[in-house]
Formats: sequence, C-alpha cells, structure tokens
Amino acid sequence: MTKADIVANITEKLGMEKNDVQAIVETFMSEVKTSLESGDNVYLRGFGSFIIKTRAEKTGRNISKNTTIKIPAHNIPAFKPAKVFIEGVKTNVEVQ
Repeated sequence: MTKADIVANITEKLGMEKNDVQAIVETFMSEVKTSLESGDNVYLRGFGSFIIKTRAEKTGRNISKNTTIKIPAHNIPAFKPAKVFIEGVKTNVEVQ
C-alpha cells in the first residue's frame, strides 16, 4: 500500500476532499519526523510507537580494499507495533 492508496481509502471512507486528506497525511508524517529528529518518541496507543534506537560503535570491513573500518555509534528511527496490532496481524494474515 502506498501513501496515495492510504489517501484514497481515507477519502472514500470519510467523504472528505482528496486534497484535504493528503494534507492531513503529509502533516502527520511531518510531525512524526520532526518529533523524532528533536529526540522525542511518538506513542500511538493501540497502533505502536515510533522510537529512536541507538546503535553502538562497531568494526566493519571494506571488502574491496580488505581493510577494517570503524562504524561510529548512531541513532536510527524504528517502529514498534502495539500488542493489539501484532495480534491482529497474527490472526488475520495467512502464513505464506
């Protein structure tokens, strides 16, 4: 599902203008991104959490030059689904 599909589904279900729904979806995503960039996690009860995970410094390899490199510690955004979300997917989606 793409962002356009989400906008189309919301437009159909709520009967709102497509441009209004698109602006709302864009603003929501922008707010989540801004919050994470400022160091704050986003908690959506019953859906999940957008959190910041810290990766420790580690040693990697440059295969083409056969040398080791240090990868510095860094933060990455992550999504942790709520238990209700996980259970819904487990019970409603068929294993392939």
